[in-house]
Amino acid sequence: MIGVIAGDIVGSRYEFTKDKRYDFEPLFHPKSKFTDDTICSTAVMCSFNGDSCPTETLHSHCRAYFSTGGWGQRFIQWMASKDPQPYGSYGNGSAMRISSAGWVGQSKEQVIELADKYTIISHNHPEAIDAARATALAVFYARTGCSSDEIRELLSDIYTLDYTIASIQKDYQRTERALYSVPQAITAALEAKSFEDALRLAICLGGDTDTQAAIAGGIAEARFSVPDDIAKQAMSYLDDELTSIIFEFYAKYLPVQFKHLKTIL
Repeated sequence: MIGVIAGDIVGSRYEFTKDKRYDFEPLFHPKSKFTDDTICSTAVMCSFNGDSCPTETLHSHCRAYFSTGGWGQRFIQWMASKDPQPYGSYGNGSAMRISSAGWVGQSKEQVIELADKYTIISHNHPEAIDAARATALAVFYARTGCSSDEIRELLSDIYTLDYTIASIQKDYQRTERALYSVPQAITAALEAKSFEDALRLAICLGGDTDTQAAIAGGIAEARFSVPDDIAKQAMSYLDDELTSIIFEFYAKYLPVQFKHLKTIL
């Protein structure tokens, strides 16, 4: 999803910097780049495109883009294995790659089924599974017209989202643990007044900025769509293979958005 990719790229510059500015400029810093969040997300999209094995597709796609960097050490071991198995991860990597399930699934039950299918192949800890479910469901609820308040209520059996970004920003500490980073990213997307606002709210936490902005961006795309200028700039970072995967996904699952995408790129 272009919203995920834009969040990943914009947030990449602020990873490990402890920079908590909301009004950073420019939006796309000269040192910004796409990271493992983009690669894992396009791997899931690729699997949906061809109805291929989630494990095999994620494994081969990530290995092909290993030089991208940003990988967690245990995920590197997963990639290096000839027979990759889930390793009990409770990291937010489960959520950053799963937004597309919220577009593919046609019901709450189907979205959960797909989120689990693409999560437990590596991140089979309950916290990671919950994070993926919440993220995919937030996308699904947003694209089907639910308001922010309704989405908060619908997700209340997974997370309590009764705070604002401003109320937690000062004391928030960086973590890759899903339980303490994914609800905050979802909150940024639901609190936002625009797509760009969602990215800025996620990044100004000063946490795992690329991943949290990627998660927020995926949900914000379903709420607001991605502005043309941001979509064009985000896509300009990608090679032909990644672009092809994204186009195929939009053509298959988001045909209206695909027609518009073709006119702006």
